[in-house]
Amino acid sequence: MNRQLEELIAKSSNIVFFGGAGVSTESGIPDFRSVDGLYHQKYDYPPETILSHTFFEQHTEEFYKFYRDKLIVKNARPNAAHLRLARLEAQGKLKAVITQNIDGLHQAAGSKNVFELHGSTLRNYCTRCGKFYPVDFIAESTGVPRCSCGGIVKPDVVLYEEGLDEATLVGAIQAIEAADLLIVGGTSLAVYPAAGLLRYYRGPELVLLNKAPTPADRMATLILREPIGQVLDDGQG
Repeated sequence: MNRQLEELIAKSSNIVFFGGAGVSTESGIPDFRSVDGLYHQKYDYPPETILSHTFFEQHTEEFYKFYRDKLIVKNARPNAAHLRLARLEAQGKLKAVITQNIDGLHQAAGSKNVFELHGSTLRNYCTRCGKFYPVDFIAESTGVPRCSCGGIVKPDVVLYEEGLDEATLVGAIQAIEAADLLIVGGTSLAVYPAAGLLRYYRGPELVLLNKAPTPADRMATLILREPIGQVLDDGQG
């Protein structure tokens, strides 16, 4: 816990949390850009290429091989950060979580108002008939997963070259515009359009929880470099 952060939380009534991969690393899910993240591992193609719409269309089986191996994480559990944010929402102080993560851990912790900018591995659908499939269907399949109708079952995640869901984006912007405290955690603020959401914030206090510097550091009221779970943990999780 950090005393200055806790004071800001105590005096705020419309908090929004905007988070990236660093929120889930304490749950054992690797991020993309850290030294031991996905970008530093060796594949025939860089992860950013594999996770693109073009690669999905042209090398579908290779896409699923990587996707099963690296993006479906079994037995991941919410950490202290996820749990604290859910408690703040239950207390009526936190109004929304906006996340770039696709792991569903905020909802698993109990958060209700979650804007998933990049979708979720927990939702999968047939590209032909729209039938829904759970994550285990993808995880336990081989080759290209197929629906009973023969269509490809695609994860409901936003790939590079694909646009963000309009309704999700609008909801996230409205939440940020109304906030009196914006806490940004575990994101390099390097991936657009998600990183551009900060420009909609007009509130008095901006807190950045990230191990490395970000482009928004000069705007922040408070910058903390410790692990997010450690910073947000109030001992009640």
